[in-house]
Parts: sequence; structure tokens; C-alpha cells
Amino acid sequence: MNLSLNSNSSATEAKLHLSRNNLNLQKSIARLSSGQRIEKPSDDAGGMAVAMKLESKVMRSAAAMQNILNGISYLEVQDGVLSNAGEIVDRMAELKSLYHDVMKNDSDRESYNKEFRDLQVQLFEMSQMKFNGVSLFARFTTVDGAEEALFEGESSQIHTMQIFMNAEGDDGVVASIHKALLLPGLTINADDLSAEEFDDDNQSTIFRLANESTDGDGTDAGKVISLGAVGVSVYTQALQNIATMRAQNGASLSQLEYGYDNLTKNKNNLNAARGRIMDVDMASESTRFSKYNILVQASTSMLAQANSLTELSLVLMR
Repeated sequence: MNLSLNSNSSATEAKLHLSRNNLNLQKSIARLSSGQRIEKPSDDAGGMAVAMKLESKVMRSAAAMQNILNGISYLEVQDGVLSNAGEIVDRMAELKSLYHDVMKNDSDRESYNKEFRDLQVQLFEMSQMKFNGVSLFARFTTVDGAEEALFEGESSQIHTMQIFMNAEGDDGVVASIHKALLLPGLTINADDLSAEEFDDDNQSTIFRLANESTDGDGTDAGKVISLGAVGVSVYTQALQNIATMRAQNGASLSQLEYGYDNLTKNKNNLNAARGRIMDVDMASESTRFSKYNILVQASTSMLAQANSLTELSLVLMR
């Protein structure tokens, strides 16, 4: 056996193993303390890249879910107003029946007329309601447009808003919800009971059950109409139109709720996929920690033994 003072290969080898074991022990400690399998890109460069993209998609999904919930809230508030509008039209129809009671004199009928005019203004004011600054009901085909919308008209004659239903934004599924056309739905052509544009000037055969003011004559544009001028069929059709708007509202609500459920499941699955890449297996890592902890102690002990081998040279010098 060759003995050398300047070169102690055993100590060098023991030191190399000690460094490696200590490095692996430090990695294991970092993983156990953070819960992350990948602490830095060098641990798994490809895995970290995939995990970053998954995390970004999870965050976008969460934002889309919040947008859907806001859309649901919007539709719920809208439906509440439509429900009240239906009750007002019901009351109008009731007033119409009371108006023709033979026991009522002209003064009594005028009292019914006053309530009828006030209800028209109330319907108009309800059509102007907003949800966080966004109008619940549309009168025009676009937000800043001048073209009147038409209830149950062509796609270019109605007003819709878009809600993105997944993390892909414009490239993904989009739900269109309606700004209910309450004013056109309450504007009825008595000849064929069709809905008309709200700004139609002819109130001799086209009756608007919602108006801005109680002033003036019912034959003028923008003015209220009287009970005697309106047939029961007009109220019936107005109620049908409101029912249609509520049904449309319900369909949109159902679509958003299913979209939210789907997005929730997708987000959970994406989180699980990211976790499989990034999260540490605590049981496996604990075993690795114990292994390298023992190896570090063993390497340290063997390095001490290797360093003591050079003392044999002193024996030869005595």
C-alpha cells in the first residue's frame, strides 16, 4: 500500500460523497418545508413550465367564474323587476275591469284613470333601472345607439351582452344574455297585438303602457293613455311579452349556472394537474430525508477516518 501525505484519495472520495449527500439532504429539507417538489427550474425545467401555464389558466378560470356570478346577479335583479312589471300590468287589467263597472260614476272612473296614469310612469321608471351602473333594460340596439330595439325582432333589432364562459376569453365559449326589451314589450299594436318600437308616434292604435309623464293626451307621443282607450287584449299581450322576457331570462340564468358548474370542475381538475407536477409526495420525501440524513452522518464519519489514515506515516518515521 502506498502512503502519501500530499494526496489522500480516500479523504477526497469521502469528501465528494459528503458534499453530494449534504446537497441532497438540503433539497429534501427544502421540499418538506415548502411542500413543493420543484423549488427551482433546475429541479424539473419542463415540469415547471407546464405548471406555470396551468396556474395561469387556473387564475383566468377563477376570473371567468367571478364574471359569470356577476352575470347571474344581473339576471336575478332583472327578473325581479320584470316580476314587478307583470304585477303592475295585472293591476292595469284589473283597473280596466273596474272602470267598466256600471255602478261607477265619472268621478270614480277618473280615480281609476289617475292610478292608471301613475302606473304607466312607474313602468317607465322601472325600465330605466340599472345594476352597478349598467342598465337592466334596453331601448336601443346598442349602448350608445339611436336605433330603437324591437321586442322579439331580428338579431340586429335586439340588445345582448356577452359573458365569457371559460379561461380562453374571446376564443372560448361565450354566452349572450339579453338586456330585456321592456319598453318595446309594453308597446302594443292593437290591430294585430304585435310589439312595436317605443318611439312610435301613433298612440291611437299603438298603445304604450309605459310613459315618461302623466301630462298631456294619450294620442300624443310620449304621453299617457286612458283606461277607456285600451282593450283587455292589449294587457293580455303585454303580460305575455313580460312572461316571454322572464322565460328568456330564466334560460340565460340556466346557461350561466351550468357554465359556472363546468368551469368549477375544470378549475379543480387544473389545480389537481398542477399539484401532481409541483407538490411533493411527503411520504416519499420523508424517506429520502431519512436516507440522506444518515448518509451525511456516515460520510462525515468516514471523512474523519480517511483523514486519520495519514497518521500511519508517522509510525514509519519513528
